[in-house]
Amino acid sequence: MRFLATILLFLTIGFVHETVAYDSAASEKNAVQPAPNGISIPAGYKDWRVIATAHRTDNNTLRVILGNDLAVEAARSGKTNPWPEGAVLAKIVWKQKNDENWAAAHVPAALAHAEFMIKDSKKYAGTGGWGYARWIGMDQKPYGKDANFAQECVGCHTPVKSMDYVFTRPAPLP
Repeated sequence: MRFLATILLFLTIGFVHETVAYDSAASEKNAVQPAPNGISIPAGYKDWRVIATAHRTDNNTLRVILGNDLAVEAARSGKTNPWPEGAVLAKIVWKQKNDENWAAAHVPAALAHAEFMIKDSKKYAGTGGWGYARWIGMDQKPYGKDANFAQECVGCHTPVKSMDYVFTRPAPLP
């Protein structure tokens, strides 16, 4: 079932583009505030390429992981441990629902949040070399009360410290 869900998620990438395009129109009308640690949503991320997908069964979410050009090149060449300086990963997360026409298929429902990881070992030395930021829902409300929210992020990522604090495994391509 996980495999099927992952394949179906790849098939919904067109939906990702449409959903994010709607988000872009909303952002132009209302400027998105930076995260409490000063990180802003990276310009142009909606046009980045897919690195991986994920399906979390513990919270019923679907995720598409995008990367800037540097991250995509690292993913495709297998040079992700460590990820290169300047790599940026974007994780777009939706609640899942069953497709109304195909009950076995999980498809995106409401946008839960968009998360970003920015690799800069010097600037973000206190958080494993990564800057973290998250915006909630379609209104893109910044997550966290203050800049220390990033400690929560690195705490979650500590189990994958040996993989440069990144859970994402690039999807193999032919």
